Amino acid sequence: MRWLLKWGVRLIAIVVALVVCLLAPVLYVEFACKGDRIAQPYTAILPPDHHRSEARTLLTYPEWHIVHAYDDYAQVIKEGDPHDFGYLKAVRTYWSSLCALKKRSVAHGGMDTQTKQLVYVIGASFSAELALKAMYEETLGRLATWVRGDVQSPLDILSAEQAAAYATFLQQTPWYKWDFAGDIAALKTARTEVFRDRERFFALRNEFAAKSVYAGVIADAVANVGADALRIRMIMSGADQDALADVDGVTVIGNRPEGVEIETGRYRALTTLLVRLSELDLAIVEMAGNDDIMFTAISPDPSHPEALFSFPRQGYGDYRHLFVVKTADLLVRLQDMAQGPMRVEHVHDY
Repeated sequence: MRWLLKWGVRLIAIVVALVVCLLAPVLYVEFACKGDRIAQPYTAILPPDHHRSEARTLLTYPEWHIVHAYDDYAQVIKEGDPHDFGYLKAVRTYWSSLCALKKRSVAHGGMDTQTKQLVYVIGASFSAELALKAMYEETLGRLATWVRGDVQSPLDILSAEQAAAYATFLQQTPWYKWDFAGDIAALKTARTEVFRDRERFFALRNEFAAKSVYAGVIADAVANVGADALRIRMIMSGADQDALADVDGVTVIGNRPEGVEIETGRYRALTTLLVRLSELDLAIVEMAGNDDIMFTAISPDPSHPEALFSFPRQGYGDYRHLFVVKTADLLVRLQDMAQGPMRVEHVHDY
């Protein structure tokens, strides 16, 4: 009984320590990352049904940070090994960027309770996932690469391909719709009897199985609550209805005194569309009832004087920058970046 009690106390202490580690960045962001509320008067043109909170352009980034982290991971293991990825670095930049975004969001209406809960929950989940993965890959995973040698095994190559496909999938589709069971089946088919393949199959099968179960829970929750809107309204100046109607991905709603009201898709499709629109002599008067918007860009320079936040990408040797601009200036900025060396990565709608 004394032995059982001793280990029970140790287990409780470990659980408490883990909870504290996960809560610490949440508490830091919540109480230390304060911003100034700057008056930014703006009267929306679109009707309320098509408004989205302006602060959301900033606060959609944390979800995309996780998407980018998976892309970085895929890039690292393309020629390297999982233990080469900086798991804790990815976690640290999540919370550091969220702190900067929370400070800036105050000037745009601040973080609403629902969004705050979302970014904290996914941040804690992301932190826990990467911490567990780091613990495994830095120990047993690294040991398996020592046994393997310098040449990647078949499952090393396949898992890198799966990671890259998953990262691309996340650009437009929620993660819980990914076919994790299909990944497990592919691993089972491709594995050999070498030690590294047996180890990779054990590790990745368990990871994908856990994610598959969790994905089912999230899918059910989304079905009950309702998925986010996949379309967004904006008002464009500089072109008539016919010209905009000819642009693939644009649905013209009608004319307004300020310009032409259109509807488009969101997420990665929106970024692609806006890059195309930047080639025309157009401007965005308003998007979803807002006149400010954030975008991320990639450049070889570690900093930029106008960036809200900057940090290095893993596996690429370049840097990501977060910018907030007026919607009226967005297309001009996108057109300027077409000349390089900075290039647009993603335009964050609301």
